[in-house]
Amino acid sequence: MAKGKNNQEQKHIFSLLVENQPGVLSRIAGLFSARGYNIESLCVAPTTDPDVSRVSLVTKGDEFILEQIKKQLNKLINVIKVYDYTEVPYVQRDLALVKVRAKTENRAEILRIVDIFRSRVVDVSPEYYTVEITGDEDKIEAFLRLLKPMGIKEIARTGPVALAREVQKL
Repeated sequence: MAKGKNNQEQKHIFSLLVENQPGVLSRIAGLFSARGYNIESLCVAPTTDPDVSRVSLVTKGDEFILEQIKKQLNKLINVIKVYDYTEVPYVQRDLALVKVRAKTENRAEILRIVDIFRSRVVDVSPEYYTVEITGDEDKIEAFLRLLKPMGIKEIARTGPVALAREVQKL
C-alpha cells in the first residue's frame, strides 16, 4: 500500500478502466499536464474485453492533490472506473529488461544473481545478457544494485501494474 503521512507527498497507484479508443490516453496525460502534476509511470493494455483498456498510473502528491486527481479522472468522458489503491490491499508487479555486460569472468556470477532473484536470461550475445525480472520496486532495485558493478548497458521498465486483492472470507 502507499506509504507516507497524510500531508506528505507519497507515491500512489491508480488503476483506470477506460474505453479503448483513440485520444483517451492523450486526455489523461493532458489532465496531468494542465494541472502541473507528474506521471511517474504509465502502462496501458487491453483487458479481457477488447473495448476496454486498463491504465496503471503512478503519481506523487499529498492527500489533497491525490483526491483532486481522482475527481478529475472520474470526470473524463472515456474513463469508466477509477480504482484508488490507497486504502485497499493490492498486488503490484513491475517488469524490467536489463542488458548487462557479460564478460567471461562475470557470467557465472550474473547467472547466480538471475537464479537468486527468480529472473531469467531472455537473450544472449557474445558481450551481453538481457535479463527479464518481475517483482515489486524494492526487488528490482536490489537486483539492479547487484548487476551495476558488472556494467548495465540499458534498462527498460514498465513501472508498476496493480490489481486489488480479493477479499478473503473466513
